Amino acid sequence: MLGRRILRIKAFKTIYAYAVTGKMTQEEAKAALRNSCEAVRDLYLFMLSIVPYVTAEARARIDAAKGKINPTEEDLNPNGKFASNALAAILEQDPDLNKILERKKLSWTPYDIFIRDVFDSIRGKEYYRKYMETPGTSLKEDCKLFTTVFEQEFVDNAALEPILEEISLLWVDDLAYALTWCCHSLEDIAAGQPWRLPELYQSDQVLKKRPEAKVDSDKDFVYKLVRCALAGYEKYFEKVVAMVPDWDRDRLFSSDMAVIACAMAEIENFKGEIPAKVSLNEYVEISKFYCSPKSRSFINGVLDRLIKDNNLI
Repeated sequence: MLGRRILRIKAFKTIYAYAVTGKMTQEEAKAALRNSCEAVRDLYLFMLSIVPYVTAEARARIDAAKGKINPTEEDLNPNGKFASNALAAILEQDPDLNKILERKKLSWTPYDIFIRDVFDSIRGKEYYRKYMETPGTSLKEDCKLFTTVFEQEFVDNAALEPILEEISLLWVDDLAYALTWCCHSLEDIAAGQPWRLPELYQSDQVLKKRPEAKVDSDKDFVYKLVRCALAGYEKYFEKVVAMVPDWDRDRLFSSDMAVIACAMAEIENFKGEIPAKVSLNEYVEISKFYCSPKSRSFINGVLDRLIKDNNLI
């Protein structure tokens, strides 16, 4: 599930927490990293589980319309295609999924207003109209519809953000990634495969499908990265200070130093496995999203010089 790009971000956030507080043991860093990684899969589970809730809302609307004092012909003979979609039934009846959701206490029940708003939004879209007008039903078509729902209804949804923050602050920034994996699961289900909980790391996912494959462990990579970045943070900090003697030490942003520490830890400790240029580009890219507007050029220049000064090319 988690690939190298997002794992680097998780490592950066762990080291950033240390950069801000100045207090974190290796065990604490390991625990923080583990929780952060697990949170992505929890978010995936939460978002995937919305399918039966939205479907139940559609059924409730149909039942309410039939119960009107003076129901119309459409109320009495509704198009129940969406309300009876096969995907919702599969997820709703999956014992493994339900056990995990129950154990983790992940439920949309407290957020019925949001569910109603999501269904209203879906009903107003062209993709829904075409789905409802297409004759016949199929699991493949249902999965295609909900793939579109995941792609269009939740990213940048202002009403969803506070819900996610209320459940877990660790879910910040991970929604798009989790939704992508929801779509992957729908592809598998549409192809006739039963739902399975994704392995936490992509390397494990590959090995599960192809045991003979030779892949490096993503879990080993990120835990070693955090361990080395934390152990070497003060060393990297002093090297950066020496490079910019005119700067006050306090002017070095914690986010910048966290990126630099992770980058140098990867470049120094994965030499021969990952080209230094690849690592540099990855962390400069991360700095675009998590550091100040001027940080990209600063971080790029510092890392370029540190790589050359330490013969790490």
